[in-house]
Amino acid sequence: MMTRIALAIFSLLLVFDSAAEIVTGEISYKQGDTVMKGFVAYDDEVDGVRPGILVVHEWWGHNAYARKRARMLAELGYTALAVDMYGDGKTADHPDDAGKFSSAVGGNLPLAKARYDAALAALKQQPTVEADKIAAIGYCFGGGILLNMARMGTDIDGVIS
Repeated sequence: MMTRIALAIFSLLLVFDSAAEIVTGEISYKQGDTVMKGFVAYDDEVDGVRPGILVVHEWWGHNAYARKRARMLAELGYTALAVDMYGDGKTADHPDDAGKFSSAVGGNLPLAKARYDAALAALKQQPTVEADKIAAIGYCFGGGILLNMARMGTDIDGVIS
């Protein structure tokens, strides 16, 4: 079943085009003392609550690509949160920096889980989200993070890596 859901979402991301009004905005949430800077997107023409999707960034950090994917998911009727796994919206422009950032989080599973849990809680608090219907999509580094979260038994309905 998971494979069919993943394929359906991926297929829709490739072909969907909408004139709906997508509402976007930056949100801050905390993990311990670290401020995490996320980006939420949803279609304001969809009535009521809808499933939420976490978008976990590549090793470059919380950048325009993760935000673009959140917008695309919003066009499909979800509320999407592009998460910040590094803190303070940190991004890298050079592979050396990206490697350091991703190793610091990916190599510390308790820290990765705490940051994932903080993002999940922030998504569930969004007024447009049906809190018991959450999935996640991760790209490269983010895909690895999500696979580890699934292995750790986090409460989520689906993971696409």
